[in-house]
Amino acid sequence: MCKFSGLRFEVDKVALDAPGTRAELLLLAPSILVPCLNHRGIRVWDTLAIGEYLHEIAPQAGLLPSDPVQRAHCRSICGEMHSGFSAMRASLPMNIKARLSSFKVWAKAQQDIDRIEEIWQDCLGRYGGPFLFGKRRSLADAMFAPVASRFVTYQVALSEAGARYRDTIMALPEMAEWREGALAEPDELDELDMEF
Repeated sequence: MCKFSGLRFEVDKVALDAPGTRAELLLLAPSILVPCLNHRGIRVWDTLAIGEYLHEIAPQAGLLPSDPVQRAHCRSICGEMHSGFSAMRASLPMNIKARLSSFKVWAKAQQDIDRIEEIWQDCLGRYGGPFLFGKRRSLADAMFAPVASRFVTYQVALSEAGARYRDTIMALPEMAEWREGALAEPDELDELDMEF
């Protein structure tokens, strides 16, 4: 999301399972959660709020569409992504490092996947692609990037349009950089490397 804004930023890495993490996170984010954006003395600690804030300070980046109807639509699907799809999140945890074959998707998670495909197909059909709101990347693409990564990790079967959009997102240099950074991380969480 910050990369899409075009603004310079620094990332502070936090070892989430380390003994002193809670105290370290409390200094960074009042919610003790990541991500948290610290900018000019203010802290913004919710993903959707970070996206909105980035749009406010860098509107030229086009994180939200300029058309008010498209902007409302973008906010709606970002909100749905932000607060929904709990079955998919629980059964397909984020693991950008792994590639798991023959993973069985649970029925509730498949319902979430089907809804995500509906969103993608609607936006791509309505706005012409290759991104959800047309030719330019938006906050929606940033919000759905972790989903695209999950679909690669767990080799989720998608429609032709869904697979094309997933591949478009995964081909972004920011996604390659994200994966390379993850592969370079020394931390391993065994619970993310097991198949369910």
